[in-house]
Amino acid sequence: MHEPGAGAAGLLDLSGRCAIVTGGAGILGRRICAGLAEHGARVAVVDVRGDAARALASELESQWGAPSIGIACDVTEPASVQAMVEQAAALGELRILFNHAAGKSDDPEAFFAPFETYSTAMWRQIMAVNLDGMFLVAREAGRRMIAQRTGGSVIFTSSIYGMLAPDDRIYDGARYMDAAINTPAVYAASKAGVNGLSAYLAARWARHGIRVNTLTPGGVESGQNARFQSRYAERVPLGRMGSADELVGAALYLASDASSYVTGHNLVVDGGLSVW
Repeated sequence: MHEPGAGAAGLLDLSGRCAIVTGGAGILGRRICAGLAEHGARVAVVDVRGDAARALASELESQWGAPSIGIACDVTEPASVQAMVEQAAALGELRILFNHAAGKSDDPEAFFAPFETYSTAMWRQIMAVNLDGMFLVAREAGRRMIAQRTGGSVIFTSSIYGMLAPDDRIYDGARYMDAAINTPAVYAASKAGVNGLSAYLAARWARHGIRVNTLTPGGVESGQNARFQSRYAERVPLGRMGSADELVGAALYLASDASSYVTGHNLVVDGGLSVW
């Protein structure tokens, strides 16, 4: 906890704190990992792609000097999650969890199928990562944080579509990686579940000095075609999509003592989309 009157200069200093970032090798995850390492954290980069996680950890350690490790983990498997948290302990006491891993399937046709014909198998596959995975990681990391008695910060990544329904008009002609796209109901439902889980744990773990908050990005530019970007931008007061780097400051705020009296909060970074 930040000491009153200690000044603001060191609020973002994470020196010596161990941080787990699930989905750490992804578009946003790797930016979060770099931001944490730059501010002194020891980062456990966790991803289902073990080679990518280890490569990023090596880059972080080389660039910022803080010890980092890459860990392969399937967040849908309890044993894999338990082993991951134990491995991360090599970096020291766990003080930060960025619960970020999410899935969108390797089968675009099935993932983006209309709700009325959506397959039960695909629904369960996405829920297993986006919601079950959040539960499993939070459960294991929370146990360790509680046992340590040193408090900590847990951040869940949600989505603007966990709060709002998508406007289907912006998806007319929209494509990503050469596939027609939309926002499936399973994605929205899973992210709404993340919001509920985060709020529940904020109340439950406050007695242990563990803060739990949600980071909710709006649309982030990640290779969508120009038609989609233009239509999305028309819905946003700031007139554009966000970039992954624009989420880093918010993540650092929630991870650090800058937010020492903030818990149960949903920090929305959406360019103003949700005010309309």
